[in-house]
Amino acid sequence: MQRFGIGWSGGFDKILSTLWLSVVKPVLEILAFPICDSVESLPRIIWCPTGPLSFLPIHAAGLYDTTESGNKLSDFAISSYTTTLSALLDKPSTATPSPEFCGLLAVSQPNTPGLSTLPSTKQEIEQIKKHVDADKFVWLDGSAATKQTVLDQMVSINWLHLACHAVQHPEPPKSAFWLEDGGLEIGDIISTSHAHAEFAFLSACQTATGDDKLSEEAVHLAAALQLAGYRSVIATMWSIRDEDAPTVADEVYKHLMHGKVPDSTKAAAALHHATMRLQSETRPPGVLDDAWFLRWVPFIHIGV
Repeated sequence: MQRFGIGWSGGFDKILSTLWLSVVKPVLEILAFPICDSVESLPRIIWCPTGPLSFLPIHAAGLYDTTESGNKLSDFAISSYTTTLSALLDKPSTATPSPEFCGLLAVSQPNTPGLSTLPSTKQEIEQIKKHVDADKFVWLDGSAATKQTVLDQMVSINWLHLACHAVQHPEPPKSAFWLEDGGLEIGDIISTSHAHAEFAFLSACQTATGDDKLSEEAVHLAAALQLAGYRSVIATMWSIRDEDAPTVADEVYKHLMHGKVPDSTKAAAALHHATMRLQSETRPPGVLDDAWFLRWVPFIHIGV
């Protein structure tokens, strides 16, 4: 089962090798980044692609027909994206401590009216729940997750996790997350005050997919969450497999919640851990096909 969104057709290995040889490797050579043995030692690169490049998975660039270290971007750095340079400059840096954790709002929609079922969304939230203190965790599931209820909770809770269908609309303000009573639109989110917004995990499809007719503009759902105040967002470029979402969520929140205080500035590194785990657990023997790449490549981090 896939979470509703657009797909991808063919040739991942060629695309990622071309990105590596023509775009990413030359950048790394200029930066002189060394190969690192641990994720904790990896530096960050924040990519700000424009035009057609904004639709390509730069973060996954590499040669995957070899296990030799030093042939993939992930051997050298943790990748994030920014929708625009101004969006990055307007946000506090990763050196700035994460604001006080006010709680996490988790929303799951396993049986959205009129759409395909997503049975793993409840399992996904259960994985998150085990990492968060009970008094800081609000879970709206199924019929409890109405548009107004979610918006009301977002006002006072500064971490957000949405496990549901999503859809990109030709008119950007009408792009939406699908809840019990219909689409929670970008326009509704932006028009609501989110003074304490900090971190959002958009576990749905095409939450970071822009419009190919507006390739110089960031008009996707993840960009809308940044505009609403969330300085760190995990999103997806294409469809994800419903059964993979719990694995990614478990690994991400295990790292975000590690230590005395939850820290959203670790989100990029946490996602790096999660996608590496998913790669390892799902890698088929022999020749790699597009199905394997589609399991982990779509997940990206946006922001600081």
